[in-house]
Amino acid sequence: MNFNLRKNMSYTAISGIGEFGLIDKIATLANSTLPAVPELLTGIGDDCAVFQPSAELLQVATTDMLADQVHFDLLTTPLKHLGSKAISVNVSDICAMNALPRYALISLAIPASFSIAMIEELYQGMSHAAREYGLAIAGGDTSSSRSGLVIAISMMGEVSREQLVHRSGAKPGELLCITGALGGATAGLKLLMREKEIMLNHIENNESYSRSAMADLKEYSESIQQQLLPLARLDIVRFFHAHHIRPTSMIDISDGLSSDLQHLCRRSKIGAMIQEARIPILGSTRRIADELQDDALTWALTGGEDYQLLFTIPKEEYPAIADNKTIAVIGETTDVEEGVQLSDIYGMKIDLSSIRGFDHFSS
Repeated sequence: MNFNLRKNMSYTAISGIGEFGLIDKIATLANSTLPAVPELLTGIGDDCAVFQPSAELLQVATTDMLADQVHFDLLTTPLKHLGSKAISVNVSDICAMNALPRYALISLAIPASFSIAMIEELYQGMSHAAREYGLAIAGGDTSSSRSGLVIAISMMGEVSREQLVHRSGAKPGELLCITGALGGATAGLKLLMREKEIMLNHIENNESYSRSAMADLKEYSESIQQQLLPLARLDIVRFFHAHHIRPTSMIDISDGLSSDLQHLCRRSKIGAMIQEARIPILGSTRRIADELQDDALTWALTGGEDYQLLFTIPKEEYPAIADNKTIAVIGETTDVEEGVQLSDIYGMKIDLSSIRGFDHFSS
C-alpha cells in the first residue's frame, strides 16, 4: 500500500463546494457501483433511491441523520418531540416520491450521560409517530457517542410504477403547487433560540429563570409546533392516490423553497417563475418576523424544515386539485434558459440562484 498518497492530495475545504456540491461528487464516485444491481432504478439525486423487487411494486428507500447541535438542541427540544420529528422527516422523503412508508431502521449514537428514561422518552415519540403514519420500527443499531446524540434513520416505502414521482419529469408551462404554509418552522426556531439565549444569560448572571417559561409561550404555539413537531404530508399522497393524480415532479421542502425549487428545476431541466403574493405564509409567522425585526418571505425561501410538498402538474389537471384548500398554485414552470425567478409584490424579478437555503457546509 502506498502511504504517500496523502502527500499528493490537494486540500479543498468542503465549504468551498457546499453540501450539494459534495453530494454531486459522492454520486460520481458511486456511479460505478450501480451496474451491479440492475434492479436499482434510481440512485443518488432524488428524495429516495428506487428499487424494483417485483413487477408489481417499487421499493423506495431514504435515510436521514439528526445530530445534536446541528439539527436540534436538547435545551429547547423535548426528547419525545425529537423522536417524532426524526420519523416525520424521513416519511416526508417517502411522500416526495408519492409513496407510502412501510418500515424504519433506527440507529442511535448515545452519550454516556443519557439515562434509560431519556431513551425511552425518545422512542415513545418515535413509536407514536410511526403508528400515526402506519409504519413499523423494524430494527436498528446502537453505539456510544463521545459528543452529542446522533439519530440515523433508514426508511423504506412502497409505490406502484404508475404512481411513482421523481424530481425530474416537469415540463415548461406547468403549474407549480405547494402544500400548506411556509416559514413557520423557522419562526418557531427563532423563538426557541431567543428563549435559550435569555435562559443562558440568566444562568450566567446567577439570576433565577423559570424552566416553565418556554412552555408558557402560548401565543407562539403554532410556530413552535411546526418546528418541534412537523407533520409529513402523507395526507396529500393519499389524496393523490384516491383521486388518481400523478404530479409530473415533486420534492419535499426541507432546505427552503428557493433551494428545493432549484433542485427540482435542475433535475427536470426547466426554469420557473413563482409569485411572492401566492406563497402561503401564516399571519402568525409574519407577526413573529415583525417582532424579531426579520422578514417572513426570507424565512419561507431559505429557512427550511417546513416539510411541505412542492410539485408540478399540467394546467389542464388543475380541476383535480382545485377543491383541496391545503394546496396553492405559486407559479409556473418555464424554459430552462429563463432561470428560476421570483416576481415580488412590486413586479420586480429576482434571480433565486442568488438566494440560498440551508447548506450544512456553507462558508
